[in-house]
Amino acid sequence: MKVLVADKFPEHYLQQMRDLGLEVIFAPKLGENDLPANIEDIDILVVRSTNVNAETIRKSDKLNLIVRAGAGVNNINIAAANQKGVYVANCPGKNSVAVAELAIGLMISLDRRIPHNVMDFKSSKWNKAEYSKAEGLLGKNLALIGVGNIGKEVAHRALALGMNVYGKDISRIEGVAIKDFSEMDQILPIADIISIHLPLTNETRNLFDRKMFSYVKPGAIFINTSRSEIVDEEALIEAVKTKNLKVGLDVFKDEPEGKSGEVCSPLQELGNVYVTHHIGASTEQAQNAVAEETVRIIKDFMKSGVIAHWVNRAQKTDAQYQLVIKHFDRPGVLAAIFDVLKEGHINIEEVENVIFEGGIAACCTMKINKPASSEMLKCFRENENILSISHVSI
Repeated sequence: MKVLVADKFPEHYLQQMRDLGLEVIFAPKLGENDLPANIEDIDILVVRSTNVNAETIRKSDKLNLIVRAGAGVNNINIAAANQKGVYVANCPGKNSVAVAELAIGLMISLDRRIPHNVMDFKSSKWNKAEYSKAEGLLGKNLALIGVGNIGKEVAHRALALGMNVYGKDISRIEGVAIKDFSEMDQILPIADIISIHLPLTNETRNLFDRKMFSYVKPGAIFINTSRSEIVDEEALIEAVKTKNLKVGLDVFKDEPEGKSGEVCSPLQELGNVYVTHHIGASTEQAQNAVAEETVRIIKDFMKSGVIAHWVNRAQKTDAQYQLVIKHFDRPGVLAAIFDVLKEGHINIEEVENVIFEGGIAACCTMKINKPASSEMLKCFRENENILSISHVSI
């Protein structure tokens, strides 16, 4: 099997892949437009920030698994992967601490204006009076928009700094001592600091628009280390100018895909805006953790066919009934069952066959789209290799 690693990846973990018997092609400089010409005979593709577009997936003859060496998968065309039956997996939580550290660093930098301090010093300017006006973070209200793995890590650190931490998430917040709130218009007006930690979905795209920024109090600190598309950049720039917001971003609109080169953004003209180079997950600790998890995903896939963190598995199918058949573990038994269902034009949406200790009996659980008829069930019961049948609506 061939693995193409199309982004920076620690050599130690590349060697671990080779030790699994894989042929590893390490090409960290490949960009989105380079992948289609290099994917033809690749079985597994590993990427970090490189975009995997529909053309790449369509041109792959053997591609079976794409691993995003990170959490979000918005740089992968999931729809195209679904059409060709390509597994997509990610490494959630492995870079959470690194992103949280950067978010906290941006909060402190904006409050103390650390980059401005440094720039003036480098320019031989001494301006202690100006830079002695920071407010401090103790007792400030922090609103976390998104309290998943990263949001929780930010919360732990913010609580240690003495902040009052509020959380807004799409699911119930558990495992961290922060206050939950339900509506944006309740918390944003009292938040001194807002930090975004959401995945990019249809619901979160442009979530922070003009209306949302209208709730934000003047002078607040606004942090986004998640996805640029969650924030309407024009609305953000307007809020910076009209409300004197202090903004820290690790992502922004039209961010360059390459690792180096020139950059141009209207954000460069705003003194209150600090932008880092999409480095939230880029610590050695985080990259090693992500790489280790990537190797584990590939190893499990090779050994058992199980895909850890499989993100494009259907959450809902057309299955409306469950058929459970206990049977002798013999060749042809399942084939006979499937033939009966096929004749009845019944599709198996999901199936699992497990073997009891000793290898004599087995149990096959099938989720099917239509009910099995009484004639089918009678046929199953008359099969001497079938021990019992359960057929229920789900």
